[in-house]
Amino acid sequence: MNILEGFVTLWVVIDPIGTVPVFIATTAGMTAQARRSTALAATAVSIAVLLFFLVFGQILIDALGISLLSFQVAGGIILFLFALTMIFGESKPESDKRVADLDANLIETERPSPAVFPLAVPSLASPGAMLAIVLLTDNTQFAISDQLITGLTMVVVMSIACLCMFLAGPIIHLIGNSGAAIVSRIMGMILASVAVDSVLSALIEISKAGSL
Repeated sequence: MNILEGFVTLWVVIDPIGTVPVFIATTAGMTAQARRSTALAATAVSIAVLLFFLVFGQILIDALGISLLSFQVAGGIILFLFALTMIFGESKPESDKRVADLDANLIETERPSPAVFPLAVPSLASPGAMLAIVLLTDNTQFAISDQLITGLTMVVVMSIACLCMFLAGPIIHLIGNSGAAIVSRIMGMILASVAVDSVLSALIEISKAGSL
């Protein structure tokens, strides 16, 4: 997988544009300084979560004795189903804003920081992003240098997401919530294609090897 494919995959599963309406909903009533601090904290937490899966995801798979080709097939199928929810279900802005609204009903002492939930997890560091980062750093397919590039690519996408949160007001004014939902569904179509390609590649390797 080349750098562009990795960038597109991470862009789709992280979906910086889709996070903008969620950011606006969760930071309503905050001062400008508080919103910037929340954006930075959400970015830092989501990067830390994905770096954890980048470093330890492979170790966990090996410890469980799971075939990497089996994991690639399963991961591709899950990413495909995740893409279907982006296309046919609630878009990311809609579903994450609903989670934010439910969170707003909690009393102050029970409510986690909006930078952690729902912005960092599950909006930026979504289950799809966690799975994708593991697949993109498979030790049997990618050298350490390639995995470092994937890590840097993830940080770049997260930095763009942070910039989008800084510019949330102008962006949502330009495209609106409906525009963000459309972008999310287009990203879902791209992710579905990437997921199918991942499954087909694994099945081809399995057929060549004759077994898992």
